[in-house]
Amino acid sequence: MKRFLARVFWKLSRWTLDGDEVPTRPTILIGAPHTSNWDFVLMLAIAWRLGIDAHWLGKKSLFSGWRGPIMRRIGGVPVDREDPGRVVADVIAQVHSGEVFALVVTPDGTRGDNRYWKSGFYRIARETGMPVTLGYVDRTTMTTGLGPTFELTGDIAADMDRIRAFYADKAGVRPDRRTEPRLREEGGAQS
Repeated sequence: MKRFLARVFWKLSRWTLDGDEVPTRPTILIGAPHTSNWDFVLMLAIAWRLGIDAHWLGKKSLFSGWRGPIMRRIGGVPVDREDPGRVVADVIAQVHSGEVFALVVTPDGTRGDNRYWKSGFYRIARETGMPVTLGYVDRTTMTTGLGPTFELTGDIAADMDRIRAFYADKAGVRPDRRTEPRLREEGGAQS
């Protein structure tokens, strides 16, 4: 059903899906620039069209009441901000189970005027041994898709330079809300 919905979406959409290299092992799928709620729709449409089992992190409150089963059905993983370490443990268990999936993370955080990306994607990738796949949305070309997949080295500044180079010409749906890919940790100790 998800693939059917994705085919209909891409047929009717003004957006073009670019790139179709599907990860063959568990990966952290960065969704950036995260500037609009449409980013979420586009990332799901990419994953569903390419047959990627996509999971995404959402604050626990999104999963309360009637929304909970729907959010879980479309890949949502509730995050309890009181116990964020549990997310890493759960992801590690999934990786060890042999399941191939993409954990979609929007490191820009909440859409808005942020100075830094959140480093959770980096910590999860390093602690689980998962590579990162660079997913993108670019309104200037009306394209969205998947870029390269690569292993993080632990050299935060060098890894982020590579990520910045990829996203340098990607504007997001709302270019005025774009956050430069930069972590607070780049100048300090490595994670």
